[in-house]
Amino acid sequence: MTSSEAVTATPAQGTPLPPRPPERPHGLGSSVPPADATAKAQGTFPYAADLWAEGLLWAAVLRAPHPHARIVAIDTEQAAAMPGVRAVVTHADVPGEANHGRGIADRPVFARDLVRHYGEAVAAVAADHPDTARLAVAAIAVEYEVLDPLTDPEQAFGAEPIHPDGNVLRHLPLRYGDADATGDVVVEGLYRVGRQDPAPIGAEAGLAVPRPDGGVELYTASTDPHTDRDRAAACFGLPPEQVKVVVTGVPGSLADREDLSSQLPLGLLALRTGCPVKLTAGREDSFLGHGHRHPTLLRYRHHADSEGKLVKVEAQILMDGGAYADGSHEALAAAVAFAAGPYVVPHAVVDGWVVRTNNPPAAHVRGEGALQVCAAHEGQMDKLAAQLGLDPAELRARNVMATGDLLPTGQAVTCPAPVGELLAAVREAPLPPLPKDSPEEEWLLPGGPEGAGEPGAVRRGVGHALGMVHLLGAEGADEVSTATVKVNGPVATVLCAAVETGQGFATLARQVVQDVLGVEEVHIAAVDTDQPPAGPGARGRHTWVSAGAVERAAKMVRTQLLQPLAATFGMSTELLSIADGKITSYDGVLSTTVAEALDGKELWATAQCRPHPTEPLDDTGQGDAFVGLAFAAVRAVVDVDVELGSVRVVELALAQDVGRVLHPAQCRARIEAGLTQGLGAALTEHLRVARGVVRRPDLTGYPLPTALDTPDLRIVRLVEERDVVAPFGAKSVSAVPLVTAPAAIAAAVRAATGRPVNRLPIRPAAVVTE
Repeated sequence: MTSSEAVTATPAQGTPLPPRPPERPHGLGSSVPPADATAKAQGTFPYAADLWAEGLLWAAVLRAPHPHARIVAIDTEQAAAMPGVRAVVTHADVPGEANHGRGIADRPVFARDLVRHYGEAVAAVAADHPDTARLAVAAIAVEYEVLDPLTDPEQAFGAEPIHPDGNVLRHLPLRYGDADATGDVVVEGLYRVGRQDPAPIGAEAGLAVPRPDGGVELYTASTDPHTDRDRAAACFGLPPEQVKVVVTGVPGSLADREDLSSQLPLGLLALRTGCPVKLTAGREDSFLGHGHRHPTLLRYRHHADSEGKLVKVEAQILMDGGAYADGSHEALAAAVAFAAGPYVVPHAVVDGWVVRTNNPPAAHVRGEGALQVCAAHEGQMDKLAAQLGLDPAELRARNVMATGDLLPTGQAVTCPAPVGELLAAVREAPLPPLPKDSPEEEWLLPGGPEGAGEPGAVRRGVGHALGMVHLLGAEGADEVSTATVKVNGPVATVLCAAVETGQGFATLARQVVQDVLGVEEVHIAAVDTDQPPAGPGARGRHTWVSAGAVERAAKMVRTQLLQPLAATFGMSTELLSIADGKITSYDGVLSTTVAEALDGKELWATAQCRPHPTEPLDDTGQGDAFVGLAFAAVRAVVDVDVELGSVRVVELALAQDVGRVLHPAQCRARIEAGLTQGLGAALTEHLRVARGVVRRPDLTGYPLPTALDTPDLRIVRLVEERDVVAPFGAKSVSAVPLVTAPAAIAAAVRAATGRPVNRLPIRPAAVVTE
């Protein structure tokens, strides 16, 4: 069954899912084609790597070959003297703040006295040809005193500090209920989650252009241009108004687009040379220059009564933040708060730490914190079910969370939480047929046609998992966004600094304006920092706050448009409706077009959207830290060759809490993307680091799932129970499938092999049976 067919799947008991209403030609609920779809499909869409400017210079970055070393001396003379080299910059050439960072400014623009991770930027070169720039980088002589790296996060507590602020970035204890409570049945587990890389389709690139006023313009695939501008301006020693960030096409967006990996060297080189400077990273530079998912060690103890009801969850969570802080505070908050999963737990004792090491820095990667603990708490639920002699799905059903329940942080779940309904949907969905033992079907075996073992060594397993994520920022983050809507004749324009990263914001903004104003032709202006800020594009922010701001601005324009007509006919604007470019009154007396009502006027309005405030978790992990939550259930079916240790995922069936489907095609695509990324986290994606050194930072050493690895993806149910506090009632859809899928795959492999499977990605040795 294809994924597009799966939304009309029939549950096992024979009751068909209710059919979706027919899609409208435009507006919310329709699958309007994205404006940039044709250009992207044809390869003509402009990304930063495609930019050009007169007098262009090329940049290259020198990266440290050691994970921990003292810089004794840097000699740039030979590089600077090479023909075609226009500038060489190091830490000594940074005119402003020497450090930057998201939240904590602890990362140097260029390594100064110490190198704290392998691949850290040490210097940068601008030259008239990219090959010249690379040769000049190789000619920079750096004398290092190599130091022993701190690479084991468990040793970070007692080790010599690798940073002036110490090795412990954050300790977050959570105490909920009775810490001394015990259950009739107790199971323990130790789990490890590896280092997943964002692996964007396109590597980082950018162009810096000096301005006549002494400032600089940065053309880059930023997802938070105003924050990037402010951080860059501080490092350049310039006021923010002299630095402009212009957002180019974004070829994939996770941690790699939130780091200032290319903006700072580019800006410094452009300011030094007075020429435009371009940088296009290779894949190795990309792997070394941006953050990754936090590798995490998790120790768990679950208590339950004899009927399988959870009594208490105890957990110790240790996250490796790498050399610098980046998004570690937020990742730890999510991990600790969701340590028990979407289950009712009356008592919890959780301690979470995130520490600095000399490993590569960790950062925001979709579902940070939540993915790691989901793998652990779902492994615990499988252990508990085995101990009690219960079906693992039944055990989950006895403990699921619902609207009105409390998180272990003490926060009430006020949003829709149909967790039981989601689990029931995937349990009831028909299972895929068993493979046939015939030569023509041999490719179905794990390992493929060239490496498959004997069919008799293949075991099939079915596993379930429940996952949850938070929406928007947390712990007091100000999530405001601003948008302007202009209407002139039959055309509307939206100005909003929300970056289109592939999540569909530009399409959604068009749909909103079409719905509110009845104008079919809607243009989305290019994003730069001359517009008011809209914040980063993470955790469904732009679906909520930015599209919410667009809707408010459009409604203000609607009022301006309708008020003169309403006054003429002696009625309120509420008695007038707009649809398909026409304005009509409730009684049919008034009927005109939007264009006629405008009569050549340009109307515009600016509005903001800000969700209800949150608060930081206190010293016992209590507090209303999250704006909203989203949930999913995934059932995985796998075939495992227990002799070779190879795993083939046959099917991933998903039911998800989406609030409201705003664009059916994009909703399906985002869910499928999340499931596929979860497949990679479960089986293949692990950036290998040995003693702090990244091994084979390329797409051969870091294998991504391909179309041949992707199983049938079945969306068996989308629960559209609108969140009343969210604009449109919609929830983010891409993170929670990613968070949940690896745990479901691990559960299925456990079911097939009887092995514990407590590490992600799953290694062949973990599934080979004697």
